[in-house]
Amino acid sequence: MHFPRMPLGTRGGRGWRLSTCLVLALAAAGVALAAAPAHAQQSEADVLVAQAILAYDDRRYDEALASLREALAQDPGNLEGLYYTGLVLMAQQKPAAAIAPLETARAKAPDDLAVLYQLGVAYFAARQYDRAEDPLTRVFAAEPRTDGVGYYVGFIRYRNGNYQGALEALRAGASADAGIQQLTRFYAGLALAGLGRSAEAATEVEAAVKVLPASPLTGPAERFRDTVLAARERDRRFRAELRAGFTYDSNAPVQPEPSHDPDAEAARRHRRDTVGELFGLRLEYAWLRNGPWEATVSYSFFQTVYNDLPGFNVQDHLGSLAGVYRAAVGPMPYQLGLQYAYDYLTLDDDEFLQRHTATASALLVEDATHLSALQLRLQTKEFSNDSNVLPEEVRDAKNWMAGVLHVLRFAGDRHLVRLGYQFDVEDADGRNFKYQGHRLLAGAQYTLPWGRTRLRYDVDVHYRNYAHAHSILPRVNPATRERVDTEQAHVARVEQPLPAGFTLAVEYQGIVSRSNLPLFSFNRNIFSLIVSWQY
Repeated sequence: MHFPRMPLGTRGGRGWRLSTCLVLALAAAGVALAAAPAHAQQSEADVLVAQAILAYDDRRYDEALASLREALAQDPGNLEGLYYTGLVLMAQQKPAAAIAPLETARAKAPDDLAVLYQLGVAYFAARQYDRAEDPLTRVFAAEPRTDGVGYYVGFIRYRNGNYQGALEALRAGASADAGIQQLTRFYAGLALAGLGRSAEAATEVEAAVKVLPASPLTGPAERFRDTVLAARERDRRFRAELRAGFTYDSNAPVQPEPSHDPDAEAARRHRRDTVGELFGLRLEYAWLRNGPWEATVSYSFFQTVYNDLPGFNVQDHLGSLAGVYRAAVGPMPYQLGLQYAYDYLTLDDDEFLQRHTATASALLVEDATHLSALQLRLQTKEFSNDSNVLPEEVRDAKNWMAGVLHVLRFAGDRHLVRLGYQFDVEDADGRNFKYQGHRLLAGAQYTLPWGRTRLRYDVDVHYRNYAHAHSILPRVNPATRERVDTEQAHVARVEQPLPAGFTLAVEYQGIVSRSNLPLFSFNRNIFSLIVSWQY
């Protein structure tokens, strides 16, 4: 980035006007000054500084720096020499080195706006934004139209989460540099988005793209614009989705694989596979939208109808209340969320399970490629008819889970790679169901260059180590073996967006579970064809 020099004429309280004529005159008088013993080192230092200014203007930075060092060796307190030393080092892309001479200059002239400006820019370029804030804010307060100062102050305020203050600084500032003009419009768009003004944000980012269409910022700006436009589409408070489809399930009763275990073999005596239909509905209403805050209430319904095994029909009702807060840490947006959900699940129209789930999440967008998320969850499970089973077999439980996820994003989120890990503890009432689990998550999405067709594949591997020896199994020698399960879930999906909000999807879900107790080892394959419509 180009960091402009504040014009000497704006340096308050000094009255210094080193015009070109004066510089040339001083340079021409250099020999005489050097030869005259009546002149002190101050005059010689001034000549060296004048020569350095000429070299600086001609971009002969090494020569300028050599002259300035010689001048400061003769007169360490020469304010002009300190100031231009900072300028030359900045021009050489050495902002950290420029800070020391500029800090010395500020100590000698604490109210000099040019010194404050260049010092603030040096701290800014060195990414020491907290130290850049004071000198740049003082310049902005005195001369808000100073080249680039509005952007610098606006960026720092945006980074600190002060979106309204950032917007005021960005709009009050000015710059002759096209790069800073583009950055100013871009961060004004980010600030507007942080304030919940998505329509204005999209307009501002669109203007940023037009300033320098071929700059490195254009790609991220366009993706942000598209995201904001998509957010505008989602700004309607009510959303709905309907789903319907056909399915084939190779193992709806979740029967175990063949083995020599008598209990597992006894469970395999009935039909396993079936065809059927599935139906889904989701309704969501955003009842609160206020700047970075949003709260929603939603309801979901899901139903499977197995034509050949109706005893395994599943119906689920899920209601949830969620709230999110969106802000940014510097240039990195983040989102904090809290959700409560309750679902009621039936099996063959009889109550089977009730769950209460509380989830806290944090999401950070590091840049256009990297996104990270942290999730903490507490879920309670209440199974029906547990009074008819042994105390060791009661499945009512509290499940605690902590997980992390990292997403690599490409081509404006058209292609994704996901990697994650979760640790969970099942604190069941029955000792046979208490476990500690580790889950590995991986997945990828690829969008074809034609037709917007999306290909997606996800896999998770859940390893569960049960805390106690199973009280019933194996039947020939019970209470001698702690159950250990490894369950793999594979989901492959091809999704084709259609006109008018419709989507057609073909999905395969494969579950492979292996346990040291054969009753819990099974394979299951589910194939589905689904049509959905979104509003």
